[in-house]
Amino acid sequence: MDRALVISCSGKSAVCLANILTEASVTDITTISNAGEARRVLIEKDFDLCVINTPLPDEFGEGLARNIAAQKVCVVILIVKSELFEKVSSKVEKDGVITIPKPISKPLFYNALKLTSVMHRRINAIKNENRMLIQKIEDIRIIDRAKCILISHLSLSEPEAHRYIEKQAMDMRQTRRKVAEEILKTYEN
Repeated sequence: MDRALVISCSGKSAVCLANILTEASVTDITTISNAGEARRVLIEKDFDLCVINTPLPDEFGEGLARNIAAQKVCVVILIVKSELFEKVSSKVEKDGVITIPKPISKPLFYNALKLTSVMHRRINAIKNENRMLIQKIEDIRIIDRAKCILISHLSLSEPEAHRYIEKQAMDMRQTRRKVAEEILKTYEN
């Protein structure tokens, strides 16, 4: 993980958390003191990790944690008082938020960081797989549109149109999508 956002109204806690993150090889750390400012920064910049030290001056922080986990591709750690830990963690865990009780021990926080690092890699792998699947779906749509055009303009059957696109792709050493895009340019204009 490279980029982390620390949200804490206590400057001392923010510095302590930032130091631990630096020791854990996080290179870009932004510290903020309230939820409103955090929401503004999250619109402008993406983070791999968000650490929220509750309570915040403008809200508790639970809602912010759930929002970030739902809308962003980042791992969220919520730090709460030990007497509130069970209640808060049961609410936010279903949203993928990791909860840590106060006072924080360094080994516990390091273990949470290891867990978040694993989660972050897994999320990125799924995100990349999703991106590839969306690209394949888009390729299929374009190729199917080109097949429909070949069928209507050249009176080919579907297998003949498919074969035509594949043969053109092999002969011209291009992808089927590129051939399909050329067919669309030719016949749709």
